[in-house]
Amino acid sequence: MKTELSLSKILLGFFAFIGAMIVVRFIYSGGHGFVFLVWNLFLAWIPFAISAAFKKMRHSKKWKQLAIFSVWLIFFPNALYIVTDLLHLDMETSIPKWYDVVLLFTASVTGLIMAFVSLLRIERLLSYHFNNRKVHAVMIGILFLSSFGVYLGRFLRWNSWDIISNPLRLVYSIAQRFLFPWHYIQTWGVTLMLTTLFYLMYLAVKGSRRL
Repeated sequence: MKTELSLSKILLGFFAFIGAMIVVRFIYSGGHGFVFLVWNLFLAWIPFAISAAFKKMRHSKKWKQLAIFSVWLIFFPNALYIVTDLLHLDMETSIPKWYDVVLLFTASVTGLIMAFVSLLRIERLLSYHFNNRKVHAVMIGILFLSSFGVYLGRFLRWNSWDIISNPLRLVYSIAQRFLFPWHYIQTWGVTLMLTTLFYLMYLAVKGSRRL
């Protein structure tokens, strides 16, 4: 309980710091640049909040666990996606570049903290049902699918809400890439690169917990 409380305080500190930087940036420049980070952080917070329910689901019915897990998986890529907001550093602005570097980096770190904490919670839940080898394989699968989701969001501009608002076009776009992978080298190149990056970061997080 104390760990959860301290984590909540740390995240609140990050949110307050990012919010203050956005306000100062707005006052200084008069523009709305990077206000989108607030929305992206909210989307990253959703899977983190959902994963908090996993602790109490160990003895729940399997269909309930599967339903919550599915909703979590749909939103989980949003927590990793925020890393790609670093691309906005090439925006022409009167704000000092170092300021935007700190702002975007802090938002990325905050998103990754929420992502990997929720992933650890998922791993703990799965460990009650499967052996370590299967759980490890599922973790890699989750990171692969999430990296693919990050690609869909950054390059094709799809988002989690399109599963409801525009499912047919989304399914078609995804199916094309799985049925004809040789036509979408960039898709799978970016996906594998991000999968490797997130996997190594996840291993580092797990290793730091043991230390």
